[in-house]
Amino acid sequence: MTRSFELSQKFYFEAAHSLEREVDTEASRRIHGHTYHVEVSIAGDPDPETGMLVDLGVFRREIARVRDLLDHRFLDDVEDIGPATLENLCAYILDQLGDGVARVTQVAIERPASGDKCVLRSVVDQPAAGLSTGRVGTVGAGVGGSCRNDPKVCA
Repeated sequence: MTRSFELSQKFYFEAAHSLEREVDTEASRRIHGHTYHVEVSIAGDPDPETGMLVDLGVFRREIARVRDLLDHRFLDDVEDIGPATLENLCAYILDQLGDGVARVTQVAIERPASGDKCVLRSVVDQPAAGLSTGRVGTVGAGVGGSCRNDPKVCA
């Protein structure tokens, strides 16, 4: 039997933005806000000594750090997001987690009030155990590209 472990942390943040788009242009251009629900997942083999993929305290600390960059912010002013689309927010969160949380396999963002959801999947280089190596290999569900450059990558 083959076992595969995945560990997730969920959080939410509230933020405002405006957006240039082809439909609902007037409403989108006005500053408006959303409550975003995020789930970050990592996968791999647990460290043989600790039995953990990652210490949950470390995982939560990194999630809190990234959440603080977004919560109660005007997203148009947050550097490196670009237009505050769900796709760009997924990519931003993945980028901000950086090496603090290795082997991120998925960042999902949902706005339950409007029924919108985006999932960014990553293929990771899987080390034998532990979190000392391995980071995002190819962004997307086995497809090269980035949500920022090609929104179709976020399925």
